[in-house]
This record gives sequence, structure tokens and C-alpha cells, in this order.
Amino acid sequence: MANITAKDVAELRKQTGVGMMDCKKALVEADGDFEKATVILREKGLATQAKKSGRVAAEGIVMALTNADHTVGAVVEVNIETDFAANNDEFKKFVTDVAQTIIDKNPADVDALNAAQISGGSVTVAEALQELFLKIRENMHIRRFKRMEGILVPYVHGGGKIGVMVNLESPAGAADAVLTCGKDCALQVAALKAPYLKREDVPADVIESEKKIMIAQMDEDPKMANKPEQVKAKIVEGKIGKYYSENCLLDQEFVKDGSFTVQKYVDHCAKEANTTIKVVDYVCFERGEGVEKKEDNFADEVASMMKK
Repeated sequence: MANITAKDVAELRKQTGVGMMDCKKALVEADGDFEKATVILREKGLATQAKKSGRVAAEGIVMALTNADHTVGAVVEVNIETDFAANNDEFKKFVTDVAQTIIDKNPADVDALNAAQISGGSVTVAEALQELFLKIRENMHIRRFKRMEGILVPYVHGGGKIGVMVNLESPAGAADAVLTCGKDCALQVAALKAPYLKREDVPADVIESEKKIMIAQMDEDPKMANKPEQVKAKIVEGKIGKYYSENCLLDQEFVKDGSFTVQKYVDHCAKEANTTIKVVDYVCFERGEGVEKKEDNFADEVASMMKK
């Protein structure tokens, strides 16, 4: 039996783009023969995936999931190349299983998640992904996740386009009234995507920057330029209030009833349920957010195919 070194594994990985563990297994099976190992990887579909890995996977699913008692939850984004493949039932199940794995195993990061045994299965998350690739034949990867603990309310919008998790505090625990309030807050987050929970969360430098912009705008406005500085200052404070109402969840106008702010709606829910409710945190992932989709030139693609 050939002595397989780390250098050999690294070299095969460099040649094929396949993961280290799969390269090692192929070299062992091929008794150290690089050509045979490459053939083995190709036969398993692994080398094919490496070739496809340059294609941008910006479609996919964002899943928000909690355990049965709403005390632990996860939001995860898994990307794939096409929306058609994203609607595959096996892909949907894989994403759900990954979310459950995050809840069960509490991995530190995506690498740790990939190395963890997938919930409900006997293989790792990375191996389950590879098995799925062999069926779907599209590049896919787990992009990001967030695990939370508390009184958690998940919401998924648009079949996985947006995933939200709202974290609440209440002595009533996960009572129906609390969960209903949290669901409405999650809908608010999905609709307006406030970057901050409350005004105290907005960094001071962001507020100062907004004030400078507002003052500069007034200086450029002939109707405002000659106003006394104290008048301008009051106007700026009013505009900052509007900034908070647009960018802080609890200050936003409640989308289901404009007579409330979100904070007043939460207070109303608490009063109706004879308890207290506090929105502690939330996370919102939008599918493909920040991923630059590749735009293929059709003429170049045809020319490229003609050369083959």
C-alpha cells in the first residue's frame, strides 16, 4: 500500500479542486496513482463539481426554523445556481436538515457545520451536500447562518427568499399571544428590513453624518440657507426623528396598523395578554444578498461552444 502524504493530497486537491478528505480517499483507493485517483473522483462526480464551482450560486433558500418549544432556532442561507433546482424537494429537505443541525449541534462557523453529522442522518453535512450534488448537478454551498436562543419566532417569506428570526423576552414564555406578537414583528422586519432594533443601536458617527448631510442640504436650499442656525438645528433634530422612524424597527410605523409604532404594538400585545413583552434581537437574511450574479454574454457563449 502506497504511503499517502499530506503533500500528495494537497497536490491532487490543487489539480482537481476537490476537498481534502475526498482526495485522500481517492489516493488510498488508487494506491497513490494520481491519474487513477483523478478518474475515481470524476466517476464519483466530484471533479465535475470542482469544474462547476466557478459558476455563481446566487439562488437557493433561506430557512428559519426553531425547535418545538421555540427556545432555540436558526436562520441559514443555502445557495444553488438556479431557481428551478432550488424548488427541488430534496434540496428543500437538505436545507431544513441543515437548519436542524445548527439547532442541535451549535457549530461555531460554516466549516464546523460542514464537518458535523447532519441531523437525522449518518453522514456529515458536507457529505450530504455532495450526495445531493450527484443528483442535482448544480454547484451549491452553505453561505451563512445564525443560531439564536430565547423566545424565538421564525418567518420565511416568498418560499425562502427572506428568512427572519425574532427573539423576545416575556415572563409568559412562548405563549400564543407572545408568538403572535413576534410573528407580526417578523413580518415587519421582512417588509421594511430595518437595519437597527432601536435608536440606541444607531452608531453616533452615523447620526453625525446624517446631520451634516441635512445641514448641507439646507445650505444649498435658497429658502433655508439664511435661516438662523438654531432654527436649522431644530429642523435637523426633527429630520433625525424621521431617520429613526425609518431605520429602527421599534420606531417604525407598524405595517398592519399605521396608528401604532412597532413598540406601541408590542406594548399593546403585552397589555392584552396581561404580561410584558420585549423585542431583544432579530436577524434577517435575504437570498443572494450581496452576491454578484454572473451575466453571460450569449454571443460569446455560442462562440465558445463552436470552438469545442
